[in-house]
Amino acid sequence: MHKRLAFIDTLRGIAVLAVLVQHVFEVILEKHPTGVYYGPLHGIFGYYMNFGRFGVVLFFFVSGFVIPFSFPDSATPVRDFTISRFFRLYPAYWTSIVVGLVSVQLLDSKSFPLGQIAANLTMLQTFVNVPNLWVFYWTLAIELLFYVGCTILFAMGLLNRRFTAVTIVVAAALVGTTAALFVESRAVSSVMEVGLNLSAMFLGKIIRDTVIGGKLRWTHVTVCTLLYAVFAATLSDRRFGGVYHENFFYSYSIGSAYICAAVVFIGFAVFGERMAWRPMAFVGVISYSVYLMSPFAIVYVHRLVWFGDGPLGWSIFLVVILALSILVSWMTYTFIEKPSISFGQRFRSARRKQPVVLEPVLSTQGAAE
Repeated sequence: MHKRLAFIDTLRGIAVLAVLVQHVFEVILEKHPTGVYYGPLHGIFGYYMNFGRFGVVLFFFVSGFVIPFSFPDSATPVRDFTISRFFRLYPAYWTSIVVGLVSVQLLDSKSFPLGQIAANLTMLQTFVNVPNLWVFYWTLAIELLFYVGCTILFAMGLLNRRFTAVTIVVAAALVGTTAALFVESRAVSSVMEVGLNLSAMFLGKIIRDTVIGGKLRWTHVTVCTLLYAVFAATLSDRRFGGVYHENFFYSYSIGSAYICAAVVFIGFAVFGERMAWRPMAFVGVISYSVYLMSPFAIVYVHRLVWFGDGPLGWSIFLVVILALSILVSWMTYTFIEKPSISFGQRFRSARRKQPVVLEPVLSTQGAAE
């Protein structure tokens, strides 16, 4: 078992709150009259920065920092890693699906095809071209891809080689930037976006290998981060054009999200536990549940209670959603996530036995000689 790092949980808390705040202000800006406030708010949440994407990419960096070092020192590390990830992800995810299905039935009398629901239960819907039940599930496919990639590299003995992650980030940046510049294809851009997300994860590993492992130097981090930033800026411009999402987001708001996530993560990694903040770390501990449950909290509060337009009403709306999301997520973590993780640990195989090295025993005659 690895010691839990409070500054990493603090980053998780920042990430999930960034996503939540983005979603709240999207509701305010897109569904309510904001008058003179529209320009400044749109600039903050749509024109210059997409805080939702920033939070998601920050999660990707955290995964890269943590997941490659989560393979246990056991007799069957791949099996044990797979089991631990399953019980970490799926029970809370299934709970989110149930809550969502009940919610849309209660609020909109809406239902989904059974095939779509069944595919979403596997968390593999993206790979079989079935729509996500809710759009925020898209990040889970990227996480699964990263887990599979790490497992393959681990099985090949390459995962923790010194330059594996560096090679991946550099290659992805060079190929992705070139493709974005010279290939006019929506499909290729979509694939490159996956590559950019995976690059953020492997860059997270490079940073860990520098600040904790000592296997790499800051020169490696600097070069890889610059290439990653160029990749992000170029792809964002070509992937999303000038504007997208009904002209709410601008392409460089996505690019700035990727770059700012890297800067923030590096800053936290440099100072380590000095950047930990207990209240935010608590939110980080329950961040997976917050990510899965907060969208439904937003829907319920918005549909059933409205506190009026204007800064005061919007502030109350935000505070109520924050409080409700944290409360519900704490309950989900306490009664679903945590017991599921503990249950999964029961299947862990025995710790790998270390080879016994016998010291040569010198005879009295040999010692005298």
